[in-house]
Amino acid sequence: MRRYAKPIVVADDLNLLRGQTTGVVTLPRHLDWSGAADYDLDSPGRIVDLYRTVLIEATKPDDLHSFLDRTVLTRLWPSIWLPPELRRTWEQRFPELRRTVPEVPAA
Repeated sequence: MRRYAKPIVVADDLNLLRGQTTGVVTLPRHLDWSGAADYDLDSPGRIVDLYRTVLIEATKPDDLHSFLDRTVLTRLWPSIWLPPELRRTWEQRFPELRRTVPEVPAA
């Protein structure tokens, strides 16, 4: 772990994630300072970018509650690239996010 690692922020409850699910969302500067802070949630690539950005850059649970949605997060979770420690922390808190591996029948 890095010496000055940014704290990982995790929602207290997935049901508190009630962010917008369609249209365009503009993230505040503390979450996205890139100059491209507008995310079209109807564009598959941009919605994944928004979720990754919010998960990595959140400084308080309200950031998560305001910009993420439980149903969308659950659907996108396996396809979002996240730092391993962040993914592990979220999956420990919410086991339903863990990737499921299909069982292979015994030969």
